[in-house]
Amino acid sequence: MGVVLLFLFLALPIAEIYVIIQVGDAIGVWPTIALLILDGFAGAALARSQGRAAWERFNLALTNGRVPARETFDGAMIVLGGALLLAPGFITDVVGFALLIPPTRAVFRSVAARLARRRIAFGWVTSMPRPGAADPRAGRPPGHGYDYEGTAREVETPAAEIEPGERRDG
Repeated sequence: MGVVLLFLFLALPIAEIYVIIQVGDAIGVWPTIALLILDGFAGAALARSQGRAAWERFNLALTNGRVPARETFDGAMIVLGGALLLAPGFITDVVGFALLIPPTRAVFRSVAARLARRRIAFGWVTSMPRPGAADPRAGRPPGHGYDYEGTAREVETPAAEIEPGERRDG
């Protein structure tokens, strides 16, 4: 994690400055500044339209009774893409636009899912015995795979706390 933060806070700004200088040398200072401003406005418009579409898909998934996992990931990628477009620079703008365009966002989604599957081990942990098997802990018959430990004491409820019409057991 430290290497990633080092890259984000040191190497990326240096690379952005280098690219801005190279583009400025190639097309001039004012066209470079105009291009940076223009891609900021274009990115904001694209982020707004993609955000609305993702919000509609999110609500549709909820209406259909489906868990909106894909829509939530898309929404997060749209927010991240919009934030990257706000940062001045061409590298962050390219990544930001890639996160805002649905086909490339699908690629990011599949890569993230693959990485998550590698890092997370799925499994079921249960203390219940298999159906038809005896409980090895207490020798109980099948179907009684639970065990609670604790103490209990009987509490006497005063007559004043009993509601009218309520039955008092015992």
